[in-house]
Amino acid sequence: MEPKDNKGPMAGVRVIDLGTMAAGPVAATLLADYGADVIKIEQPGQGDALRHIGPMVEGESLWWNVEGRNKRSVTLDLHHPEGQRILKELVKSADVLVENFRPGVLEKWNLSWKDLQQVNPRLVMLSVSGYGQTGPYAHRAGYDRIALAMGGTLNATGYPDRAPVKLGTAMADYSTAVLGALGVMVALYHRDVRGGTGQQIDLALYETVFRFTDVMVSAYEKMGLPRERTGNLHFAAAPGDHFETCDGRYIVLTVSNDRMYGRLCEAIPVLIGDARFSTHVKRTARVEEVNAIVAEWIKSQPVSQVCRIFEEKGLAFSLIYSIKEIVADPQYQARGSIATVEHPKIGTLKMPAVFPLFSGTPTPQIRPAPALGAHTDEILREILALTVGQMAELRQAGTV
Repeated sequence: MEPKDNKGPMAGVRVIDLGTMAAGPVAATLLADYGADVIKIEQPGQGDALRHIGPMVEGESLWWNVEGRNKRSVTLDLHHPEGQRILKELVKSADVLVENFRPGVLEKWNLSWKDLQQVNPRLVMLSVSGYGQTGPYAHRAGYDRIALAMGGTLNATGYPDRAPVKLGTAMADYSTAVLGALGVMVALYHRDVRGGTGQQIDLALYETVFRFTDVMVSAYEKMGLPRERTGNLHFAAAPGDHFETCDGRYIVLTVSNDRMYGRLCEAIPVLIGDARFSTHVKRTARVEEVNAIVAEWIKSQPVSQVCRIFEEKGLAFSLIYSIKEIVADPQYQARGSIATVEHPKIGTLKMPAVFPLFSGTPTPQIRPAPALGAHTDEILREILALTVGQMAELRQAGTV
C-alpha cells in the first residue's frame, strides 16, 4: 500500500504514469518526490524501456533506478481489451494521468482523452509528445535531441566553424518534465481551488526547448539578428568564457553589468581605466580583447588564489566540475544535494536529491524504484478489490 507515513505536500494525489523513457515519466517522478501516489503502468515482461538502458549494475539500469523512484509498478497489457478496461477502472480513482505516446496510439486502445474524460471528468491528463497533439508534424516521432534541433538550441550550441554540438545531458526531456509537472499543478489548482474541471495538457518537446531560448525570436523579429554558434561567448557576458587555469582546468567567469565589471577591475588591476571596456556595450563589441586580458591573468595565477580573489570581490564564477568533484564538494554535502537510497539488490545508490527545498513541507524519504510489476496484486486488490482468483485469471490470459 501507499506508505502510511507519507507526509509529502502532494500526499493524497494519485497519478497514473503510462509514459516510457524520460520526459513523461520524469514529470511523474517529480510529483512522486513530493508524495503523490504514482502508479507506474508497464507492459508485462518488458516494462519501461528505461529499465533496459545502461549503465547496468547486476542487471539493474541505474537510469531507471533514478527516475523510477517513489513509484509503484503494475504490469498491464493495454493492447488487450481487458487491460484497457482495468486501466479505466484505475482512472476512476486517479487525479492525474501522464502519457507520452505518439498522438493516435491511445485512440487505438480506446484510451484517448475523450474516452478517459468520460470515465473521470475530474481527470488531469498530461500528454507529452515530440511535436504536440496538433499540426502537420504531430504524427512524427520525437526524442530529446530531435527537440533540441527543432527548438533552436542545437543551432546555437558549439563553434561557428564546425557542426552543432549536442548538450551533455537530456535537457529537452528534463525541461519538458519540469514544465509538465508545472502544468499538472496548474490544472489541479484550477480544478480544486478555482472550481474548474479536469483537462488535458498538450506539451510538445520542441516547444519546451523553444521556450528556453530567451530573446532569440524577439531579436530576429525586431532586429533581424539570428542566434548563431559562438562557442563559449554570450552577448550578455563581457568578459565571459571558460578560462583555462595554470593546472589545465577551466574556470567559468561571467560579467554581465558595469557594477560587476568594477569588481573585476579590483581583482585584475590591469583593466582599471581602460576606456575600451568602460561600458558593457563597449565590452560586448570587444569581448575577445577583454577576454584575452582576463585569460592571461587567470592562467598566470595559482588556481586557489584566483578563486579566493574572485570570491572576495563577489564575482560570479566556478571551476568546471567533474562528477568526481561534485560528490566531494562541501556545498553539495551541506545541502544534501546527493541522496543515498538503499536498493534491495544493488545496495546503496546515490542520486540527485529532491529539489526544491521547502521550509514548511518536508519531502518524504526517497523509496527505491520498484521491480517490474512489484505492486500489481497490491494495487488491483487495493483499488479494484479483485480477488486472488481474478488476478490469477488475468495472469493466465497475459493481461497482467
